[in-house]
Amino acid sequence: MDERTPLHLFEGFGIELEYMVVARDSLSIAPIADRILEAVTGEFTDVEDGEIAWSNELVLHVIELKTNGPAGRLTPLPKLFQADVQRINGILEPLGARLMPTAMHPWMDPARETRLWPHDYSPVYEAFDRIFGCSGHGWSNLQSTHLNLPFGNDEEFGRLHAAIRVVLPILPALAASSPVFEGRASGILDNRLEFYRNNSRRVPAVAGQVIPERADTRHAYEQEILERVYEGLAPFDPDGILRYEWSNARGAIARFDRDAIEIRVLDIQECPWADLAVVAAIVSVLRGLIDERWVPLDTVRKWPGDPLAALFRTTLRDAEVSRIDDAGFLGLFGFPGTGATARELWSHLVHQTLLSTPDGEVWREPVELILEQGPLARRILRRLGVSEGGEGPTPAVEPGVVAKERIAEVYGELCACLAEGRLFRA
Repeated sequence: MDERTPLHLFEGFGIELEYMVVARDSLSIAPIADRILEAVTGEFTDVEDGEIAWSNELVLHVIELKTNGPAGRLTPLPKLFQADVQRINGILEPLGARLMPTAMHPWMDPARETRLWPHDYSPVYEAFDRIFGCSGHGWSNLQSTHLNLPFGNDEEFGRLHAAIRVVLPILPALAASSPVFEGRASGILDNRLEFYRNNSRRVPAVAGQVIPERADTRHAYEQEILERVYEGLAPFDPDGILRYEWSNARGAIARFDRDAIEIRVLDIQECPWADLAVVAAIVSVLRGLIDERWVPLDTVRKWPGDPLAALFRTTLRDAEVSRIDDAGFLGLFGFPGTGATARELWSHLVHQTLLSTPDGEVWREPVELILEQGPLARRILRRLGVSEGGEGPTPAVEPGVVAKERIAEVYGELCACLAEGRLFRA
């Protein structure tokens, strides 16, 4: 967050939204994100002239919009982000391009089309490319929403980290938006996370199981997580170019340089309103856990990592229809039954927390759409006419190629949703 203004739990929010730049007509990727920044600043540098800043990412076809410092409230942010989406689309229009949402481009060939950012900061990207090979889906074809939450001291860090660990595995049930890549429905609803959890396999310590290990203090975190990351990278990075906190690729990472924890497992949605609704739901549940609304925080702290990682792998595949048959885990959130789908658990949570707050009406429509029709990935599949084979409570998506014309039609509609700030319905 901002080291000049120490913030305590939930006193500020840092939001980052990543979008693809694509050709207006063909929807193929357009590696011209640097021209967006140049159009405003005259250079290939960040745009920071308002409440929302713009910056580059690893590759030339992705642009990031982010709060220009921590925001005190979530409710004003959809309109602020939406205004800048429209501003960027205005810059892109004479270039024959526009912004596209969702967490993966549906037919990009990263081996052939990847172009890394060639300007400032490029040595870091080149180091990642040398070690891991960034011309792949887990690196160059992914767009996400990042949520940064502050902590004011070591005690607050431990509480926040404990709560985030147990929420991470169920986030794909709300946020999955990447059911298609290379022109086919893979059978997985959150392909971005499937690639993400494997993209640094050459150095396993970098991502671990994605769900971070227990760490209740900064010292414990540095010893148990960061030092393992740095030791794993050292043989490949003798100059220490990557010896920084951001090299940690777990699904939530501690940023002690800004006194915040950054959640990274959220696929980006069809418009900022939907993204911020997902964020608001997460924040409400984290508040409940930290306030010990359902169980003592010590119970949350001690929850083992392996079952969390196993549940995460299930929800990234099946999203809201994933079965949770661990009564102890459900009990962390005050769920009364011994088994539930992820959708049922989220319905229980948002009605107890977010939708019962004074700001709840701001988020009701997008949250209820997700609960009723599934996350964006499910809605995309239904609009594509992809079969959800199988019977019973956990239908599986049948893998298969989808006609490019049909994909282009649906993703063109998603581009329109982003441009207009409206929700995408099945």
